[in-house]
Amino acid sequence: MKSVASWPSIDWTRLFFLPFLGMTLYRMSAEVIHQVEEALDEEEKDTLLFLCRDVAADVVPLNVRDLLDILRERGKLSSVSLAELLYRVRRFDLLKRVLNMDTPTVEALLRRHPHLISDYRVLMMEIGEDLDKSDVSSLMFLMRDYTGRSKIAKDKSFLDLVVELEKLNLVAPDQLNLLEESLRNINRIDLKTKIQKYKQSAQGAETNYVNARQASLPNLSVKDPSYNLRLQNGRSKEQRLMMGPPDIQREPVKRPIQESGAFLPQHIVEERYKMQSKPLGICLIIDCIGNDTDILRDTFTSLGYEVKHFLYLTVKDITNILRQVAQMPQHQDSDSFACILVSRGGSQSVFGVDQTHSGVPLDHIRRMFMADTCPSLSGKPKLFFIQSYVKSEGQLEDSSFLEVDGPSVKSADSKARQPGPYQDLIHREADFFWSLCKADVSLLEGPSSSPSLYLKCLSQKLWKERKHSLLELHTELNRLVYDWNSKVSAKERYYVWLQHTLRKNLFLSHK
Repeated sequence: MKSVASWPSIDWTRLFFLPFLGMTLYRMSAEVIHQVEEALDEEEKDTLLFLCRDVAADVVPLNVRDLLDILRERGKLSSVSLAELLYRVRRFDLLKRVLNMDTPTVEALLRRHPHLISDYRVLMMEIGEDLDKSDVSSLMFLMRDYTGRSKIAKDKSFLDLVVELEKLNLVAPDQLNLLEESLRNINRIDLKTKIQKYKQSAQGAETNYVNARQASLPNLSVKDPSYNLRLQNGRSKEQRLMMGPPDIQREPVKRPIQESGAFLPQHIVEERYKMQSKPLGICLIIDCIGNDTDILRDTFTSLGYEVKHFLYLTVKDITNILRQVAQMPQHQDSDSFACILVSRGGSQSVFGVDQTHSGVPLDHIRRMFMADTCPSLSGKPKLFFIQSYVKSEGQLEDSSFLEVDGPSVKSADSKARQPGPYQDLIHREADFFWSLCKADVSLLEGPSSSPSLYLKCLSQKLWKERKHSLLELHTELNRLVYDWNSKVSAKERYYVWLQHTLRKNLFLSHK
């Protein structure tokens, strides 16, 4: 018998990475390309063509099928690169069906492999997704001084605008001031801030970015994307981008990437809550006004929740229902919980149909679902959307700002730094998303009161834009409420506050 010492040495590291190497080298079949192309909608196809402008800069693919075929012929369409493309357009269903990969697997691969798509292109795509039609129209109007009146048709998208600005050398990975200023002018400070964060991560990184004007030059080739990112000792090595004949030389253009050595931008590093259970969880709707139950039930059912709804409850009934739901065994197998309360109320409570009662304290409702009192929801997102109609005397503040990471989060953070019994506070209060909207009770006093604007906007955003995180959706919701408030009288306004202790990104979708 051979001793252990006589066994041949094995490079376990190489064996560990063999599966990933196989994924990298394997070329996609025409059948897979056809399957993907058939499953994408027109908007997703346009997005992929935009994302890959730098990857196949010497050609102009007519469609996604041509693009993928070109990448395949050049040896750039592996399982990893195709997974990255599908990940970017958030077609997680195709990741599973075509490549048999889930989202965590793709994110792990992207940490190990150079990226096919530049962070700049991803940023432009994400900004485009966050703009509505009126925003895009305003941006195109502002850009007329640079592009000319008829250069861009009215029905074009934000990404079309970016391409035109690239051709004019007005937008590039290191040239975003014009876009920043334009976003500020249309009051999209959230997107301006997104660009600023991107620029902050740009220190010391470089790229083979090719703008739209360069892409139109003939006979130019692009290096393999594996050469795009070269970090040495945490810093990029300055290189010149040589394209085509020797007389065509480009200055190096810089692009942001986190200097972590992982080749992974911030929006991938951030962890997501698991949202795969069927149903996603219980959605409890308590509507003591009666105007919003139908749309809320339909919305959360479409998201994958098991909806339980109750109408016109007293304070005692509200308390009993909440207590019963908090103890439901189904939470153990669910990935989240949602609760919507619609009621008359006071500054810190809801009244139900008992208008003379002191009400159910909001803090008491939250405590019912904390980790120590509801352990089956520990570590899982707990979502509360509360529409409270209050008397205006001192209970409505003239504030239109969204408060993220509000007082409860700050106090929890400060107590977390203290020794002793406060150590458990973060844990028991973690994973809450608490959205509270107050409106004047006079909105209910007409002959036929209308549904809540806040809940109507919430439902619309959850229906149409579930590809975005809940925090992004809520920011957009707050903008819509702000716009409404600027057009109506004080008694018709809505005031939204958000406090959350989420630890990860949250997307309300099975995908």
